[in-house]
Amino acid sequence: MSTKLPKTSQRSLTRVLVVDDEPRMIGFIRMNLELEQIQVFEAHNGLEALDTIRTQLPDIVLLDVMMPELDGFETLRMLREFSDIPVIMLTAKADENDIVHGLELGADDYVTKPFGPRELSSRIKAVLRRHESKTPEEAILKIDDHLSVDFNQREVIVDGKRVKLRPTEYRLLYHLIENSGWTVPHDQILAKVWGYEYRDEAHYVRLYVNYLREKIEEDPANPRYILTERGVGYRFIDFKRKTA
Repeated sequence: MSTKLPKTSQRSLTRVLVVDDEPRMIGFIRMNLELEQIQVFEAHNGLEALDTIRTQLPDIVLLDVMMPELDGFETLRMLREFSDIPVIMLTAKADENDIVHGLELGADDYVTKPFGPRELSSRIKAVLRRHESKTPEEAILKIDDHLSVDFNQREVIVDGKRVKLRPTEYRLLYHLIENSGWTVPHDQILAKVWGYEYRDEAHYVRLYVNYLREKIEEDPANPRYILTERGVGYRFIDFKRKTA
């Protein structure tokens, strides 16, 4: 049985772990993040990264994809066995298949090399905002006899069984439910859930809608709750709100 890491406590400095086998890349990232009063740890391979995460408890991980022996994808797969810490993948290839593969393994975002310090800082802040988002006052919202949402625990309850949501899945579902009965355009979803700087990343929405459908729909191929409005966006079914 895997052991979950304890949640990080409030600190004066954001703690970032940079995992890359290129010392020059680590040095570039360290220099720019430290200018913003961000504390930087470093690891030069996947195994070293996993040990550092266990001992130093960083707030977020910047994880290079192309590393010898244990690449970023395998490192991420092993990391997700014991921690849900936010992860931004760093890659030299802007291949959509690689991006989707990383997101499916549990990455929170991707940054393509070469990148500027402002872009990297913006992405870090956006991912941390999603992980620190507040819950609404309602504890458990009953959609119908099949589906309820526990906002405090960030879980869905499907036919009496609790299913944990990833932070981004939770934010997406929350935003769709808050606009239930209305079609929410792709760019609005991206701005609200990921941040304004993600407005051109439409594949993020498609991927995470599929994740949610796998967790809440009886038949994900024929969704009942999250409906596609082709060429526009997505709509959560209208329902009468009941709190448990």
